[in-house]
Order: sequence, then C-alpha cells, then structure tokens
Amino acid sequence: MRPIISALLFLVMFPGMAQAQCLPFNGESMQFSVGWEFVKAGTADMSIASDDAGYRITSRGTSNSFLDVFHKVRDTIISAGDCREDKLQSTLFDVVQNEGKYHSTKRVDFLWRENRVTHTQSGTTDSYDVPAGHLNAIDAFFTVRKMKLEPGMQIRIPIFDSRKQYEVVVDVLKREKMFAPWGETVDVLVIIPRLKTEGIFSSMGTVKLWLTDDARHIPLKMTAKVKIGRIVADLEQYTPVSR
Repeated sequence: MRPIISALLFLVMFPGMAQAQCLPFNGESMQFSVGWEFVKAGTADMSIASDDAGYRITSRGTSNSFLDVFHKVRDTIISAGDCREDKLQSTLFDVVQNEGKYHSTKRVDFLWRENRVTHTQSGTTDSYDVPAGHLNAIDAFFTVRKMKLEPGMQIRIPIFDSRKQYEVVVDVLKREKMFAPWGETVDVLVIIPRLKTEGIFSSMGTVKLWLTDDARHIPLKMTAKVKIGRIVADLEQYTPVSR
C-alpha cells in the first residue's frame, strides 16, 4: 500500500512573464480521488504557481481516515524549474514521504548551467554529470501537456529519475470520450508513459492517462496496474488557469 498514493502524484501567485512563456498552467489546481479497484484510499492534489525563479508545482497525497488507522499517508512532492525560452528546465525535485512507519526525504537539484545534478538522501549527496535539458518526471508530464497530441505519436523526453538519466517514452494511443467533473462529456486522448526507473513509481505496472483533447490536456483519469488489481485516480475538482 505504501506507494499507492504517492505514485499517483504526477501534483496562486500572479503569473510572472517567464512562467507564462514555458508553463501556461499558472493558477491551475486539481484534486483526485485515489483508490484501489473500488476501494477509496485517499486524495491527491496538485497546484501550479509562478515564482521569481520560474514555476513551482506542488503535489500532495493524503490517505483517508479509514486507511489512516492502518497505514497513514502524508506525502508531498515539489517540482520547480526555470524557463529556457519556451521550454521547461527542472531545477528541483523534492520528495517527502510519510507512509505508515516509512519516512523518507529526497532532494534532487538540477544544476543545469553546470551540466550537473545532485541527489541528496539520508544525509548523503551524490553528483552526476547530466546535460542541461533533462527534466524530472513531473516536469516531463507537463511538457507533454503543452504539446499538440495526435494518436500514433511517440514522444521522447530526456529525464533524470532515481539516479539515472534516460529518455522517457510516451505513446499517444487513441481518442475516447469521458465524462468530466465540470458536467459534460469531452473528447480525451489515452496516453501511456514508459518509465524505466524505480522510485515513487516502483510498484507500478502499465500506467495509462486520459487527457482532454484540447489545448489544456487536463488529466481526467489515471490507472496503474499493481501486483493485485489496479489503482485508479479520478479527477474530482478542477480550478482553471488564472487569467
């Protein structure tokens, strides 16, 4: 149960000029219901804001009161970055996991001007040679949201995740229709991201996401196979971009 809520965190200040260039989602917030098959486990929320340096994406995972009795989850992930022209450049990936008796903190600093990344965990910092342009997993997701997507596309994005650098492959499968929480049926695109590394996604099998087929590509649903059954996250509340 430990990775369930945190693995589904993909999760308002007035917009700065640089932020508007590379991340057109300032002020957006989303709340998801997260469950195992038909059993609700908790919630995950995500909010996007600009700051002096660029952008900041904050995600939180919280187990519900029933699950708290057996396995309390309070996770926070902060992803931050700069704008390099119209592209995202990760600068920070900070993870705090409090899940039952398991507690962990991890900080990844993307020192892109030095073509270097540092990874700090359990009081130990390691340095890796990583070229500028590599992203963390959450920033890679937002990069996909910015793109014009069509079924049959395959997208490759360079990322650094769990002490490894590689290209995450995202397949755009097909179009479907889905009911949105704001009360209408909308066209959606089904995508599959293929992560190679362990970490907050370590217990996941195939992950699928349903994104609205418009310029916003809002994630309405996510599923992930686990050893027994399937984890499902459904969008329950959505606050649009600040204008």
